Amino acid sequence: MKIAPFISITSLVLASSVYAAPSTDIKDNGSKLADDPTKVVTKVGVSYANNYDFDDSNVSFSGSLAFDPARKINVRLNSDASEWRVGGSWLFPVGILNFNFGKNEYTNGATQTNYSVGTFIPLSIFGIEPLGVQLFPMAGYTYNDGESPRCDGVGACSDMSFVGTPSADNGFYMADSAGSSGYVGAFGLKPLTKEVTLLGFAAGTYGSENDEGENYKGFFMGGGVSYLANKNHSFSVMTFMMDNNTYLDEPDKRVIASYTYQFD
Repeated sequence: MKIAPFISITSLVLASSVYAAPSTDIKDNGSKLADDPTKVVTKVGVSYANNYDFDDSNVSFSGSLAFDPARKINVRLNSDASEWRVGGSWLFPVGILNFNFGKNEYTNGATQTNYSVGTFIPLSIFGIEPLGVQLFPMAGYTYNDGESPRCDGVGACSDMSFVGTPSADNGFYMADSAGSSGYVGAFGLKPLTKEVTLLGFAAGTYGSENDEGENYKGFFMGGGVSYLANKNHSFSVMTFMMDNNTYLDEPDKRVIASYTYQFD
C-alpha cells in the first residue's frame, strides 16, 4: 500500500469528535473538538486503509505525546515498516506549526523521503465560523528525494496503448528524483451532535521541475465522519483522493477506518 504524503495530513485529523463550544483561547485544548488539528494531546491510534478495489490494504499505528498545552511529538508507522513518519507540533497564538520527516511508498513502486513543515490556522479565533463550520486554512512546504519509474522508450511501455505495470519487463527503470513543493488549502469540521462530526479538506500542490521538465502539480481532497463513543474512545471513517504528475500514474482513491484512544 502506499498512502504517501497524504498521511502527513491525515495523521493530524484522523481522530474522534468531542463536542464543545468554540474557544478564543487557542491553547484551551480541553474545549476543542478532538479532530481539531491545533489540539495538543497525548493519544494513540490504529487505522486501516485500502483502495476502492480493496486490493491494496495497509494497517498503520500512530501516536502523539504532549509535553505541555503547546508542544507534542508525533509518530506514525505502517505494519511492515515500509512507511514511517516522525515529527512535532508547536502551538502559537494564531495557529500550529508542524514539522515532519519520513518515508513514503507508492503503488507504482516509487519511493520518497520527505521533509516538511506546515501550519493550520483556526478562523474561529477571529470569530469566523460560517454555518457552524470550523475552518482551518492550511499551507506547507515539502522537500522530497527518492526514485520513480520511467519508461526507457523502447520496451512495451513505449506503446501509447500500454496499460501494464511499471516493471523492468515492461521497459521501466527507476530514476532518481528530487524536488520541493508547497501546498495551500483548507480543513473543516462540522459538529452534528455531541457524538458525530463531519470533516472535509482540500488542497492543491505546486513545485519544482521534475526530470521530465514539468513542474510538480497535484491535489488532495477528502471527507468523512467521526464518532465519539466516550471522551477516550473514538472512531473515524473517511475517503480521499490524491493525484500528482510525478509519482502517480492515475489518481489514488482510498478509504480509511481508524480508532483513537485519547488519554485524559
